[in-house]
Amino acid sequence: MAKVPVIEQCSVSDKRNGHIMIEGLETYLQRNANLVFPHRHNFYHFVLFTAGAGNHSIDFERFEVEPWQIYFMSPGQIHIWDFEGEMKGYVVNFHKDLFKNTLIRTDYLSSLSFFSGLVRDGVFVVEEQDRELVREILERLHDNRQGIDYVTSSLFYLFNLLNLRRTPSFTAESNSYNHTLLRNFLNLIEANFKTMRLPRAYAALLYITPNHLNALCKELLGQSAGELIRDRVILEAKRLLIIKDYSVAEIAYELNFNDNSYFTKFFKKVVGVTPEEFRRHQ
Repeated sequence: MAKVPVIEQCSVSDKRNGHIMIEGLETYLQRNANLVFPHRHNFYHFVLFTAGAGNHSIDFERFEVEPWQIYFMSPGQIHIWDFEGEMKGYVVNFHKDLFKNTLIRTDYLSSLSFFSGLVRDGVFVVEEQDRELVREILERLHDNRQGIDYVTSSLFYLFNLLNLRRTPSFTAESNSYNHTLLRNFLNLIEANFKTMRLPRAYAALLYITPNHLNALCKELLGQSAGELIRDRVILEAKRLLIIKDYSVAEIAYELNFNDNSYFTKFFKKVVGVTPEEFRRHQ
């Protein structure tokens, strides 16, 4: 089977450092003017817009560009843009191992709300009180000549600043515990969605009851556990459908459906159109 197009770090890097690239948005777009097709990255990626218009889509969710909007993407998410006018801002691409030698916690990035893989958490407008500080950090990183330690510590500070603004303060131990459970559940879905479809299987891995898991998901995300699993399967199906080399039957097999007809019914029930219709619309 053909593979989903993956843009590698080296193809969009300014070559100054193999693990990270920090660049002005205007020059980045000029250098990568051909990236107008849906694609994935094999690195972490975020963009801050300070001026410009148009739109961009992440995992088939479309967003209108506005000043001080920032978006974050984890490796594997599908992205396409259609910008208008003079674009200003900053682009940062970095390798998944950038913090490997500086942080004890190997799961640091996945613990950040905006790198959860949920699109709704990864696109937001920087609060007015933080804008000048965020700009100053990115501008210093852009002009940095002090080495990788300065870069990683600056990004660590920036990420924690934005994460604190995005994540409510926990006043009770139970709240913190529930958020940890949810994060672990989402990580388990990411690793197992092709073969595990039942909430009770995930609940067993988390050592909680299915009812507890379901209540947790509804409280924190407004969706049931089953809906989160289903949505991840649908997202992968959509990602594969936009790659013409995959037949619907091959996608059904890839996602562990018993047959093509069952996959088609499943997809249409959730999306409202058949896989073939979705592909034509894209």
